[in-house]
Amino acid sequence: MTSLQLGLILAGIALVIGVIVYNWRQERRLRAAIDDAIRPSTATGEPSVESNRPPPRTPERVEPTLGKRSSGDEAMLTRAGTGAAIAAKRVFVDDLQDTGKFEIPVQVRSSIATTDASPANFEMPPESQTSPPLPSGAAASQRVVHADGRGALPDPDIECIIALQPVKPITVGLLAAGLHSRLGKRLRWFGRRSSGMPWQLLKPDTSGEFSDVVACLLLADRTGAASVPMLEAFTKLVADLAPSLPAALISPEVPREAARAETLDRICADLDVQIGLTILKSSPATITGTRLRGVAEAAGFRLAGGRFEWVQEETGTVLYALQNFRADPFTVDSLRASSTPGAVFLLDVPRVADPVRVFDHMKLAAKRMAKTLDADLVDDNRRALDDPALASIRQQVQKTASGLQAVNIEPGSPRALALFGG
Repeated sequence: MTSLQLGLILAGIALVIGVIVYNWRQERRLRAAIDDAIRPSTATGEPSVESNRPPPRTPERVEPTLGKRSSGDEAMLTRAGTGAAIAAKRVFVDDLQDTGKFEIPVQVRSSIATTDASPANFEMPPESQTSPPLPSGAAASQRVVHADGRGALPDPDIECIIALQPVKPITVGLLAAGLHSRLGKRLRWFGRRSSGMPWQLLKPDTSGEFSDVVACLLLADRTGAASVPMLEAFTKLVADLAPSLPAALISPEVPREAARAETLDRICADLDVQIGLTILKSSPATITGTRLRGVAEAAGFRLAGGRFEWVQEETGTVLYALQNFRADPFTVDSLRASSTPGAVFLLDVPRVADPVRVFDHMKLAAKRMAKTLDADLVDDNRRALDDPALASIRQQVQKTASGLQAVNIEPGSPRALALFGG
């Protein structure tokens, strides 16, 4: 071997090592940038996502609530799964003012989207199959064609889907055990009357016969990711039905679906954002319940579920809510007999279409109500909110909406309502 060849070999090795080191440094830099983006600095007093995650061995299930805070404490929405809880971001106005930013990790491109972000087409999982065998000419990985997009459809990107292919068409009555089952996550059943026909959401009173059936279990919502035991129970439920039909069973692997669920839940936790604007009377003054109710109803709010809701007349969708500054829910009786120092306007960003426009509407409503009640519009540290601060919050709403769209979750869509419900 000549010295030239030896030199070229050494140069090549050095180049490879240099590329590896460079890629490692770039990856660390990117991860740090994403972490900084999705977690405001702990110097602001806001706990990070990690600090709000209960130990895996003692998980706690926490429902989404807006809690009362004192001495700077903050309420958090928590997505608590069976295996590990993942804290969701509840963005308070003071956080936005302190940090000046809340970047949504639009770099995240996980397994929410498959080959097609739309649920118009999806592949049936070919991993497992039970007797009786598939009808001749049918493949385990057959493509299922949906209807024209109207109505409810299976969503393979966020649901675990198990297919049943009966030897002969069946009625919904034979699926009664499955239709009435509750597994802790949304469970839906769809059927089609023949190959190429549109899928139809099945209910106990659905009539007719169906040659193909799919069961769909939601992989994640605000209570956390679908766990391995839950997915195993789902698989067993469908597998127990198959022999009685009889039908071929096409089911995905549980570990893979559990991994998809955890990934999906982590992404949703990073994008789970609520915006709160507080109207507050100067202590010791308070707002009587009857006065607050009159002003809220005059502004278009309806009392429901312990809070006032502003509902879009055309669609019946709740755009934003008005909750008690205290932990107590609003009821007809409590409003008649008590008073409160203030109320909180709450916008659940993932659950409304066009969140920026809804925020603009909520901001104006909050300003008007504060003026009517002779109260102040403040953040969670009771600092006055001026127009520049509100403009900054508006930008964060836009970034959140863009982050959702970047991972194929359109705000206010059926997909978003499923993932950010529960």
